[in-house]
Amino acid sequence: MDTLETRSRDVQQRTFCKWLNTKLEANGYPPMTSLVKDLSDGVRLIQLMPRRALTQIGDVSLGRYNRNPRMRVQKAENVNKALEFITSRGVKLTNIDIIDGNLKLILGMIWTLILRFTIADISEEGLSAKEGLLLWCQRKTEPYKEVDVQDFSLSWSDGLALCALIHRHRPDLLDYDKLDKSDRYANTRLAFQVAAEHLGIPQLLEVEDLCDSSHPDERSVMTYIASFFHAFSTIDQAETVSRRVEKFAELMQSVWVSRNDYERRASEFLHALEDIQNQWSASQFDGTYVDAKEHSSSFAVYKQTVKRGWVIEKQDLATLFGNVQTKLRTYRLKEYIPPPNLSLSDIDKAWSTLLASEAGRSRAINAQIRQIKETLRKQFADLANNFESRLHDISVDLAQIEGPLEAQQQDVQKIQERLGELSQTLDVVAKAEEECNAANVEENDYTVLTHQDLVFEVELVVQSIAKKMAFIDNQIVSRNMTNLTPAQLEQFESTFRYFDRDESNTLSQPEMGAALASLSIVYSEEDMDYIYDRLVEEYGAVTYEAFINFLVDITEDQTSLEQLRESFRGIASDKPFVTELDLRLAQLPPGAIDYLREVMPNTTTEGGEPEYDYDRWLYDVFA
Repeated sequence: MDTLETRSRDVQQRTFCKWLNTKLEANGYPPMTSLVKDLSDGVRLIQLMPRRALTQIGDVSLGRYNRNPRMRVQKAENVNKALEFITSRGVKLTNIDIIDGNLKLILGMIWTLILRFTIADISEEGLSAKEGLLLWCQRKTEPYKEVDVQDFSLSWSDGLALCALIHRHRPDLLDYDKLDKSDRYANTRLAFQVAAEHLGIPQLLEVEDLCDSSHPDERSVMTYIASFFHAFSTIDQAETVSRRVEKFAELMQSVWVSRNDYERRASEFLHALEDIQNQWSASQFDGTYVDAKEHSSSFAVYKQTVKRGWVIEKQDLATLFGNVQTKLRTYRLKEYIPPPNLSLSDIDKAWSTLLASEAGRSRAINAQIRQIKETLRKQFADLANNFESRLHDISVDLAQIEGPLEAQQQDVQKIQERLGELSQTLDVVAKAEEECNAANVEENDYTVLTHQDLVFEVELVVQSIAKKMAFIDNQIVSRNMTNLTPAQLEQFESTFRYFDRDESNTLSQPEMGAALASLSIVYSEEDMDYIYDRLVEEYGAVTYEAFINFLVDITEDQTSLEQLRESFRGIASDKPFVTELDLRLAQLPPGAIDYLREVMPNTTTEGGEPEYDYDRWLYDVFA
């Protein structure tokens, strides 16, 4: 046996013995000192089984066993009982010579137990468990430029990967940036010490096992790193409370920004409408054709530039207002009531007044030019006005859509069909306009519209319908995946593709378990069996759709009054108020903290910091 294999076996023997001792201590038994000696009579092997398993688990019962075996047959009986129980739990074992102390076979058996019961849901050879754990380590240490985890051997020999894992989850326990990156012994020793003292991770390895070996033992390292995985897999859940408050603060801030934008733009829009009408009232004709044509030209430029910009702005204001209300209703918050004179009805009244002023302006100009044939005027005007009226009705109906999001989708589709039918009559309007142009009819007392205007407004309504449909779709996604970011969805997809090795667009049960483990989601064997069978029953197999929908279900985070109140209470450590320090300790972004400090009611005790009443604030913002 070469030196490397001997050293590796010695490290495994020591590491596996420590690992078994943690299980014995959890069951209330004293530790072992020798795998060969202490396992030979089967007593220790039985004591390693869960307490409840000593009576009955499933159809397998350990029953009574020899607690002080003296004869070989008694030892063999104990060993066989333990091995039969292990086999009944789905662990495949070859012939293991435990009684005669075959160390190589004993180490192989313990490694199989570690893979089965410490690293959840593995394949028969352990490949899925190993690769899933490796992927988890790589993701957690990715921000650290000195760390490059490629395996469970040399990648851990300088101690930096261990320090990075600890710092990523508990930066308060060590200062990674101040580490002497060249001192592998100090870094490894520090990681072992912090993990044991603060994280409850027993030191299964010695510093020399990592730092002095040209090839650290992979199984021993993997066993130790698995302890970090289990220690940290639940820490990520603590971020949910902070993320929920952060998300709600971002939501309220986005609504506040949208409301301010609407009020500013609505005020500017109404002032602009009033200004142009004042200009028209002050304008006078000098009685000449050239002057009348100049007024007509100026009015035409207004319609093609300023007016079209206002048409867009009016529609955008209606859309912006509707989006604010839809977002508030989506989260069951109080509706937004604009300040006096800035409601959509006020804008519609001002717009109607503008249209009336435009008509008056147009008539005043047209009164100076009487070469237009009356019949052609009326023919074109009737077509154009009717078209514009029907188009306006469509725009109004689009702006007034409300109710459940799915119902809004259907309403938008119906409006889209109406617009398609109306657009087919544009050719008739165009032909009537060509007849006017042929007769040198350049103005019309009965309408201010042109075929080009109608085409533009049709295109605008088409765009508005598309925007409305996209917004509703986004709101449905936002409602159904409130806790998911694009980055999370991308991570879920990449994880599925990573473990779908045969590109069948399905995952086997071991592959699904390994994929979930790489995302820090761990279930017991019974729960995993149930989840997998349920997905197969619903989808026929664990397809990409089934996998993503399952992750969406378990990570979904709906914004509700009670949920947010519990989140704030968690940040406040059950106090009826939060302080700025509480918010910062919860690691909320500075922008969210500044916003919450500004909007939450607070009181300040003499000589103390402000105390923010989150309960009162939540009551005010929820309907």
